[in-house]
Amino acid sequence: MAKEPAKGLVFYPKSHRYRLDGEWVPGVTTLIKQGLPNEALKYWSAKVVAEYVADHPEGVIHLRRMGRWPMVTALKEIPWQKRDDAAVKGTDVHSYAEKLIAGDEVEVPEHLVGYVESCVRFMDEWQPKPLVVERPLANRKDWWAGTPDLFAVIPDGRTVLFDWKTAASGIWPETAFQLCAYSRAEFFQAEDGSEQPIPKVDFCAAVWLREDGFDVIPVKADDDVYAEFLHIVEVSKAAKRAKGNKTTLGYVGLPIEAPVGVA
Repeated sequence: MAKEPAKGLVFYPKSHRYRLDGEWVPGVTTLIKQGLPNEALKYWSAKVVAEYVADHPEGVIHLRRMGRWPMVTALKEIPWQKRDDAAVKGTDVHSYAEKLIAGDEVEVPEHLVGYVESCVRFMDEWQPKPLVVERPLANRKDWWAGTPDLFAVIPDGRTVLFDWKTAASGIWPETAFQLCAYSRAEFFQAEDGSEQPIPKVDFCAAVWLREDGFDVIPVKADDDVYAEFLHIVEVSKAAKRAKGNKTTLGYVGLPIEAPVGVA
């Protein structure tokens, strides 16, 4: 195994984690998830289970025959399986988009053809000239890392930070925090391992890829948004301290004995 460098950014694709100068550094998307509660998620998960029960009566009967606990276990996993399937789809579309940007030919499975065709249409219409594609970046001062999708120059000369999105629900406000942070990275890691300054960005935008087309949706990414992102980072840190674990007790300690001499 190659020795990890004492200084620099290391990205572990399988776990999607980062180390910076020998220390673990949180990812932007992780910080946002931990520091910005998603109230819609609990209603979405309940809706997914309710829809399954309503749409699959025979499946529900089969689950009942398995017994109460197996049925409960199976039903509560349905939202997370749907989430994981969507994540796999998004990862696959990102991979095809990266190859298309590089000019490679791709063979696309039937269930993703619409998304990839939408990506091709975006490239034909917007003609982005890639500057940085899927390279890890980081900010030592504010201590975070991440991997944006695409820095590119468009025909009118502006430099844009694009991010592929494939969620059926569209673009969420959290995207602004994500892209705003990326646009303020101190460096990106080039393929040779060197640290390079990121391109100066004129604006940030999400590219919402769907089976039936695409939309380019600009997001606010000014100093105020970045200040709010840093607040989210602090909330994320506080939440982690509060939860604690076996090695870090957070705000709650171990049981203690009464002081000697107390009546």
